[in-house]
Amino acid sequence: MSKLRKRIFAFRCAGVGIYRFFHDETHPKIHLFATVCVIAAGAFFGVSPLEWCLLLICIGGVLMGEAVNSAVEKLADRITREHDPLIGAAKDIAAGAVLMFVCAAVAVGLIIFIPKIVSFFSSVA
Repeated sequence: MSKLRKRIFAFRCAGVGIYRFFHDETHPKIHLFATVCVIAAGAFFGVSPLEWCLLLICIGGVLMGEAVNSAVEKLADRITREHDPLIGAAKDIAAGAVLMFVCAAVAVGLIIFIPKIVSFFSSVA
């Protein structure tokens, strides 16, 4: 197989992975809804290019973390469905990593949007 064919195949596999991530899992749908809300709020409040960059890094980080968490869970479930303390710990740590990134993303969102919301309601009142 040529190098180009290998690269095309790798992108196809990644595309299938993204499809399965959003189609088969529940949490990505929640994150996708939050993403749409953040993008709508960003458009409404006219966030700056730098703020867009920060928001997009947060969105991408949360989705990436959730994808890695889902992959860890699938691999762990493939190994065994029986209770195993190390597998349980790995799954908990992966889920905790997502939660840490979500908390940071929420903090970034609050830092960006609270002043804009306060300003909006101050100008309306």
